Amino acid sequence: MDALAVAVRPARPDDAEAVARVYIDSWHDTYAGVLPTPLLCAMTPDGQSSRWRATIRARGRESVLVAEHERFGLVGMASLGPARDAALAFDGEVYTLYVDPNFYNRGVGRALLSAGFAALAARGFTSCVIWAHAKNPARFFYQAMGGRQVAARTVRMMGGAVPEMAFGWPRLRLAEQADH
Repeated sequence: MDALAVAVRPARPDDAEAVARVYIDSWHDTYAGVLPTPLLCAMTPDGQSSRWRATIRARGRESVLVAEHERFGLVGMASLGPARDAALAFDGEVYTLYVDPNFYNRGVGRALLSAGFAALAARGFTSCVIWAHAKNPARFFYQAMGGRQVAARTVRMMGGAVPEMAFGWPRLRLAEQADH
C-alpha cells in the first residue's frame, strides 16, 4: 500500500471523539481474542471521549498527538510524557500509539512515533520506552523502528494476566533516521 500523507499535531479538545474512535477501534482490532472480552466491551465512545478530552485539556505531564489526513480526518493518535518506570533508565515514554485499522501499514505509526520523539526531545527528554502487549503485532513495528526489548512484565486487567514487553530507544532516533 502507498504511504498516507498525514500531518501530526497536538490534539485539541474537539479531537476527543475521533481520538476515542481510533483508540477503541484499534483495541478491538488488535486485542480481540487476546484480552478479556468484557474489557473490550467496557470501552465506550462516551467514556473514552471524556477520558481523552480531560487528558488533552489538562496539558499536564501527558501530551496527546494526532495524525490527520486532509480527506480521511484523524487516522492515528499517540500520548507521551515522562517514563513511569524509573528502574528502566529511560526518561521519556510513549504511553499509547494507535492507528485506525483502515490505515495500517501506510506510514501513520512511523509519522506518530517520529513526531512523538520530537515532542519528547522538545520537552528535554533524551530516551524513550514503550510498553506493548506481548501478543500485539506492533511489537514488530517497534523493533523495525529501532526499539530493543529491554524488559518484560505481567500486569492484571479485569482479573487476567497480561504479559507486556518494553522496547527502548537510548536516543530519540528511529532506525531509519540513524542511517542518514
